[in-house]
Amino acid sequence: MLKNLLRGLTLATLMTTAANAQDSGFESPTILILGDSQISFGSGPVFLEFFENIKSHCPPSPKQAENLEVLADMKVAVIGVRSTSLPSWTSTMGRAKGAICDVDPKWQVNAGTYGFINTTGNKYKQIGRGDNYQFCAKDQSAFEVMFRPDYYDPKLILLSFLGNSAKTWANSYDAALRDVQKMNAQLPAGTPCIFMTTAPSYSKKITDLRIKAQGNLERAFAETGSQCSFIRGATPETVAANQGNRHFFRVNKAGKVKDPYHPNTKAAENFFMIAMDDICTAVYDQIDAAMPALGE
Repeated sequence: MLKNLLRGLTLATLMTTAANAQDSGFESPTILILGDSQISFGSGPVFLEFFENIKSHCPPSPKQAENLEVLADMKVAVIGVRSTSLPSWTSTMGRAKGAICDVDPKWQVNAGTYGFINTTGNKYKQIGRGDNYQFCAKDQSAFEVMFRPDYYDPKLILLSFLGNSAKTWANSYDAALRDVQKMNAQLPAGTPCIFMTTAPSYSKKITDLRIKAQGNLERAFAETGSQCSFIRGATPETVAANQGNRHFFRVNKAGKVKDPYHPNTKAAENFFMIAMDDICTAVYDQIDAAMPALGE
C-alpha cells in the first residue's frame, strides 16, 4: 500500500515538473553535449562550433545527408559542470550528485553553458537555477530528471568525461563497469549517443593514469553492449600534441603552466582536428543506426 502511494507521488511529481517545463516555454536542444570542467575552461565553444557546423566538418554522403536531416535545426546545447563524471549524473544522492546540484560556495555557479540554452552574455550558470537547468530532484539522478517526459529530448547526445573518475576507473574495472551499466540504464533508449574521453593533460603522470582508466572504460562499453559509440580522447596523437606543450595550457606571469588539467581553447581546436575522423564516423554510425525511428 505504502509502495503504491509513493509510486503515485513520484509519478505526480514528474508530471508536475514536466508540465512546469512546458509552461515555462522550455524547448529541448536537438544536440546535447555534457561534460566536465574542460568544457568551461576551453572546449565549450569548440564543441559548439563543431556541431553547429557538422556538415562542413563531416561532409556527408547523400544517404548520410538525408539521415542528418533529423538534426537539421542544429539546436546545440553544451554544458560542462565542475568536477563531474558519470557517477555525478547517475547518482541519486551523496557527493557525486552534489557536484551537479550543490551551489558552489565560493562562486555561486558551477557550470559553463553554451549554445541554444544560453543566450545571455554570461556562460557561467548554477545547475538548478533557471528553466534550462532543472536537473535536480530528491531521490532521482540528474539523468532521470533531465530525460523526463517533455523536458530534454535530444536527437544526439555526446558525453565527455574521464579525469574526475580516472583514479577509480584505472584501479578498478568493476567500478568502470558499474558506472557504464548505470549510464546505459538511464539514457533514453534508442537515442544516438557518443562517449568521448576528455583531452590529455600537460602532465605525463596524469595522462598515464587517464589512459589506464580509458582502457577499462572502453572495455566496459564493449562488454555492456552500450548504445553509445566510444571514442578515445587520449591517443598517441592527442597525447603528443598536449603533453608538455605549455602553449596549450594556462600559464602564470613567469610562463609556467599553472593548470595541467584543462587544455585551453587553442588546444581544444587542435584536439578536434586530430579527432575529427573518429567523431564524424561516430556521428554517422549513430544517426544511421537510429533511422527511421528518429524521423518518426
